[in-house]
Order: sequence, then C-alpha cells, then structure tokens
Amino acid sequence: MQRPGRKRVRVVLAQAVGPFDYLLPEGLAAAPGQVVLVPLGSRQVHGMAADEPPDANFPESRLKPIEAIVPGLVLGPALRRFIDWVAAYTLAPAGLVLRMALPAAAFQPPPASVPAAWAAGGVPGKLSAARRKVLAALEAPGALAAAALAEAAGVSDALVKAMAREGQLVPAGILPPPPPPPPVLSARQAEAAGRLRATLGAATPGVTLLEGVTGAGKTEVYMEAVAEALAEGRQALVLLPEIALSAGMLARFRARFGEAALPWHSALPGRARRLAWHAALAGEPKVFIGARSALFLPLQSPGLIVVDEEHDPSFKQEDGVIYNARDMAVVRARLSQAACVLVSATPSFETLFNVAQGRYAHLTLPARALGALMPRVSALDLRAAPPGRGKFIAPPLAGAVEATLAAGEQALLFVNRRGYAPLTLCRACGHRMKCPNCTAWLVEHRLRRALVCHHCGHVERLPEICPACGAEGSLTPLGPGVERLTEEAAEKFPDARTAIMSSDTMADPEAASLLVGQVAAGEKNLVIGTQVAAKGWHFPNLTLVGVIDADAGLSGGDLRAAERTHALLHQVSGRAGREDKPGRVILQTYAPDDPVIAALVSGDTEKFRAEEMALRELGGWPPIGRLVALIVSAADAATADAAGWALARAAPRAEGVTVLGPAEAPLAVLRGQHRRRLLMKFSRGISGQELVRGWLAAAEVPRAARVVVDVDPQSFL
Repeated sequence: MQRPGRKRVRVVLAQAVGPFDYLLPEGLAAAPGQVVLVPLGSRQVHGMAADEPPDANFPESRLKPIEAIVPGLVLGPALRRFIDWVAAYTLAPAGLVLRMALPAAAFQPPPASVPAAWAAGGVPGKLSAARRKVLAALEAPGALAAAALAEAAGVSDALVKAMAREGQLVPAGILPPPPPPPPVLSARQAEAAGRLRATLGAATPGVTLLEGVTGAGKTEVYMEAVAEALAEGRQALVLLPEIALSAGMLARFRARFGEAALPWHSALPGRARRLAWHAALAGEPKVFIGARSALFLPLQSPGLIVVDEEHDPSFKQEDGVIYNARDMAVVRARLSQAACVLVSATPSFETLFNVAQGRYAHLTLPARALGALMPRVSALDLRAAPPGRGKFIAPPLAGAVEATLAAGEQALLFVNRRGYAPLTLCRACGHRMKCPNCTAWLVEHRLRRALVCHHCGHVERLPEICPACGAEGSLTPLGPGVERLTEEAAEKFPDARTAIMSSDTMADPEAASLLVGQVAAGEKNLVIGTQVAAKGWHFPNLTLVGVIDADAGLSGGDLRAAERTHALLHQVSGRAGREDKPGRVILQTYAPDDPVIAALVSGDTEKFRAEEMALRELGGWPPIGRLVALIVSAADAATADAAGWALARAAPRAEGVTVLGPAEAPLAVLRGQHRRRLLMKFSRGISGQELVRGWLAAAEVPRAARVVVDVDPQSFL
C-alpha cells in the first residue's frame, strides 16, 4: 500500500532565486506568512510560507524538508500582498522584496523593557542586611532608578538587579508626565486637520495631497491625523526623504506623543531597530518615523501613512529593488485600508496629475503660520554684477550678507555641490582628474585632502604634479563646492560663525541634530549648504538666502530638470523669514529670463506648472505618458553594445509604444562596468510590465551582460 505524500509548502526565499517547494515535517505548521528556515544548496536561508500552493506533481524525492519554523514571526496578509505588488510592479524577484521586510532585527528578540524606577515587590525571600538597606532606601520620597537606588543603599547594581529578578523589586508604575497640549492651529490649519482626521474613518480612506507654502505648518496639521490614528489604537508611519531629518522630526513627535514615537532607518543602533521592528509586528499603537525602508515594517494595524516632502528625488531607490517610496506608500496604504497623506510645498508633477484626474484629494495652506510673510525673491544677473576673478559671491550678495550679519540675523549661502571643487584641471596640458572606475570627474575634498568619486567612492590623494604631463603645481580647482565657498566666505566675512550643512557634515541623525541645534541657537550665523540645507529646517532668525548658482540644475537632458530646479530653489528660499522678521532671497544667475527663475521671482507657480505640463504633454512624457528604462552593464564595451542591440532587435512594436536606444549612458562606465541605456515610452493604459517581460524573454542577451529594469525612472544617468 502506497504511503500518502507528505505535506508540501511553497516558500518565498529572501533571495534572488525561488520560490521553491519544501516538505513540512510532521508536527510543524506553516500557514501563509510564517517565516521559516530552509536549506538552499549547502546553506540555510530564511524564507516565508507563500500564499501560492505548491506543485503537487513535482517528485517528492527531490524536495527537501523545512529545517525550522521561526516562532512568533508571521507576516500579515496586507504586507504579503504588498510584497507581491512591489515585485510585480518593479519586475524584481519577490525574494529581494521580502528581504527588505526581514532585516536582521526580525530574527533578534525584542529588547527587554527597562523600568525607569523600582518599588518593593512584596515577594518573600531571604533578606540580607544589604537587601534590607535597598528596601529602606525605597521609603525615601521620590522614585529611584536602579543605579540611583544602589547608590542610595550603598550596594552594588548587581544586587538591585538580582532583587528585581526575584520579585523583591518591581517597576514603580510611575505615570509619565502628561503630554503638552497640541498647538493652537489657525482656522485654515484646523479645517485641513479635520478633513485629514475624517479620512481615517472613511470606508475608502484614499490619498490626500497636503500642499502648503514653506512655513505653513503642514507638520502640525498631519500630526493631528497621527494623533487620531493612535487614539483609535492604530499605527502611523511617517516617511522622510533623508535620514538626517529623522532626529529633529523625532524630537517634535516625542514632544507630542512621548515614547509612542519610534525611529526607523539604517543608522539606528541595534537595540532601537529591534524595539521598533517588534513594536510594528506586535501592532502596538506607535508612530514610526523613518526613511524609505520603513515602508517595509511589519505594521499590523496601519491607519495612516504620511510621505513628507513627497516631491523629493531621494524617495527613489536606485539600487537593488528599484522603487519609488512615495508611489509604493500609496499602494501600501490602499492594501491596508489606511489613509495616505502626501505633503509638500512643491508637489511632484505626478502627484499634481493624480489630483487633476480626481484620484487624490487636495488640501492647501496658502499662507505661512503665525502671520509670517513669504520672502522677497530677486534675481541677480551675474552678467551685470559678476564676482571677482576666482570668486563666486557677487558684490551685491556679499553686501546683503554683511548687512544681515551686522543686524544680528543669520544668512544661508546655497551651492548644491559637495567638497571643494567639482573638477581639477591641469593648467599646462588640460588634463582632468578622472575616476579610474567611472566616466566622472574626481571631486576635490580639501578638508580630507583627497580627490573623491561621488559615484563609486574611489579616493586618491591630490597629486603635486600632473599625472599626464608632469608639470608641478599646475593642478587647479574649477567651480565651487561648499568647502570652497566657505573659504571665500571666511575671507569676505571674517567675523562670521560659519557652519557647513552637507551630507559630509550631517552623515547621521546625531551629527545633523547637533549642527541644526547650533544654528537654531544662534551659535552659527552663516550657513553654507548643499541640498540638505533646503529641507524642512526652521531657523527663526535666518532672514537671507543667497543661491550661488541658480542655473546649475537647468542644463542637461533630464526631462524633470526645470521641475526639480524650481522645487529645490523654492524649498531653499523657504528657509528665509519664517517668523516675525522678513526674509529675502537672492538668486545669482546668468539666465534671469529662464521660466524657472522668472517663476521664482514672480511667485507665479501655477503659470510655471501649466507651461511645463504643456511641454510634457506635447511629447507624451511623464506624467502624461510613462517610461521604463533598461540599463545594460558589462565588463567590456563590446559586450554591453551587443546586449544593447540584442534588446533593440527584440523591442516591443505596438501602437502607443516607442523604444529609444540603445545609447551610451551619460555615466558610460560606472564602478568598472560599461553601461548602455534603452528607454521605452508608452501611453497610460498600456501594461509596461507585461511588455517588458515579453521583451526580456525574447531578447538574446549575452550571459556576461546584466540588464536592470527601472520602472518610472527618475534618473537618466
């Protein structure tokens, strides 16, 4: 008599391969979502029991058994649907998406709760003289934490901990201080907050764009929706574009919600990551604040997902699984029956298009909070008032900075380039210092005394002689970075207390918090900053913003160049005059009549948007049409070319579909890999993913080449 077959389970591995079927040993259960440990070749890897059934016809003799069930680790149905959706949309292996949902913190126990203070537990036990001293110390007024209790009793910390383990001490149960009252909102803020709160209880919560000028108090408005979610016992998620912003934002949320606010990002120490991850899995009513990876936390009861600064390009992940966290946040909210709020002073054209199509609701805050006025913006024509030779701060801007500092106020000089100079050139032979791994110039970082590639991380010393012609002392920096601008500022404003705000000086939330605190406290009165200075910082005494090169982002082939430059300059302008003192912005430019510069000066954002959207519509570019990019890479140019042309020959040919390329990528070599790009433009209503799947299956691409798919590309390098 034939023995019945053993139970099988399909497992999605947290790998680029799979899924595979496994046998389930007797006595074990693995419902969908259960995390398991399985063999893969000679290794053991983690995976998740899939919703998809196993292949009943596959020979049992070729199946391996599941090694172990990870107890207590089950991913819920909404998160599983989200993982599948992201994989299908981005054309990435589901296992790589699953890997983002199963960080190391998932397999480590949650940290033990540490009571703030102790009280007598009343559990009988041997009471030595030392233990009686501990209980006597508890009779004094006030609660004592462990270290203070040990000191008061004259005993060791170890003894106090032993008494706690044995029940002779218990947490004191002191209530935390009451939270401060919520801020008083303006009538417009209160109306917007009420409408956001109402979405949480709607049958279909949907997506809302909260658009408000810089300084309008948008955070306070969506905080009301966060409070509503927590009051309902649900969870909230707030996504930020930069890790550097998390410390300041966490402080604001902790002031309102106490320990219910938890951070999540890659720079967190292990204990904090375990605390946040397991709190999400347990469904605790918390607000999680973090970068795009927080989107994959195992939230059990999300009521609200907020994407702050939704326009920011940093929400696009460009390696591994390539996805836009803003767009995926909308999907996760929908799959979880949660409300989604997109927040910005300069909404992306994609979001504005969805508003115009009726897909998103739209709330506006047209005025700054507390009666503050928007800054006055002017264009400084560098053709009429050029900086001195080798300098970058034109005389009118220098005079404005001097006057601002003399008045006891603060100024910000903005240049969106890290380091000292973007290019180093030999005056004798014209040789340019290039990265050996990329088609990119090496950027001088004078503070590090090094030349650095900002694409692959290559670092080398700045040579004393030209490596091409041997001329001594001939290497010259060209163009300004924040370090060079700081050097010039020190010459022009010797008494200024200067701070550099860039990703080099604000590498983690703690460094960012320290620097921002110094500026907010007035310890620094002149800020030299890159794009990180354009984020949502609030410096009440900062009244002047000077943009060194307002034209920098307008050139090149990026179809979003005008949109991004307008957003960036509008955001950095918004740092000026945020309270009672009026603000002023000076844009140094060689093109004062450019539509972007003209829109910033006039404040006529609607006209700029309408004209830019009309240009997109003419060419069928996003958000009117859609794009998918295929990026080919190979160790040699011939293989990259062969792969590119193989893809071109197999390209889809259908109405409403255009394939451009192959073409050498602007970064033709990156990390030693030769790169070619193809771009598929297609009409809305066409399934781009279905076309690309067929395209890749039909193309005979050399095995030595790699093809990466970027759905809705933001970068064209």
